[in-house]
Amino acid sequence: MKKNFTILFSLFVLVAMAQNNNAYKSGEWLKFRIHYGIFNASFATLKLESKKLDTIPVYHVVGKGSTTGLARLFFKVDDTYESYFGRYDNKPHKFIRKIDEGGYTKDMEINFDYTEKKALLIDKKNKKEFDFKIDNKVQDLISAAYYLRNQYTIDDLTVGESIKMNMLYDDDGVYQFKLKFLGKEVVRTKYGKVECLKFRPYVQSGRVFKEQESLTLWVSNDLNKIPIRIKADLAVGSIKADLDGYNGLKNQFKIIMD
Repeated sequence: MKKNFTILFSLFVLVAMAQNNNAYKSGEWLKFRIHYGIFNASFATLKLESKKLDTIPVYHVVGKGSTTGLARLFFKVDDTYESYFGRYDNKPHKFIRKIDEGGYTKDMEINFDYTEKKALLIDKKNKKEFDFKIDNKVQDLISAAYYLRNQYTIDDLTVGESIKMNMLYDDDGVYQFKLKFLGKEVVRTKYGKVECLKFRPYVQSGRVFKEQESLTLWVSNDLNKIPIRIKADLAVGSIKADLDGYNGLKNQFKIIMD
């Protein structure tokens, strides 16, 4: 269970889609409630703010996740993810991943250098450094979501086809992320019925997930394109997560009124 939270939280960060330059603004805050079996296992939040990194205008996103209640007695999770990406070109400049999941820990930082076309990953826990070759299209785990939210419209999506992009957020190096579009679907939420875009990311089967296509994601079909729900069939049990709170959205959150 201790690694399931990281994967689920990471996938929330990967699924947002929206129209060009209309998706978000500084001050946006999202909260998700994650259920594992009968437990309300954990919460995850994402907060977006405008800042400067040295002299570069950036957005700074902080993602936090932790277990709560009875679930915390069985496994303790305290995760923090941060990304600094260009306010105008969405290029990641710094990515931070600091996690503690029942004793499974990571503490790393990635600095992106587009002049040298490389990224330096610093593994602070193990006192190691890695150099990876990159291009101008690479994204980190957090910046990828905001890039996609401003990059694609519903007209760009075709049922059955996949969005592909290169990502770097761990010492495994750059890899290609794939997200298949499944169509539209109305989802019942705590806020009412929401029309969503439905996706299926490709994940590695065996260690955590039953199959490559064990995950299903629903994203609001409005200008915000925020994650609404995720379901995952795991090697042991299943996980469901839902949008539980939001603030500072740039656009109206559309609810279907009966």
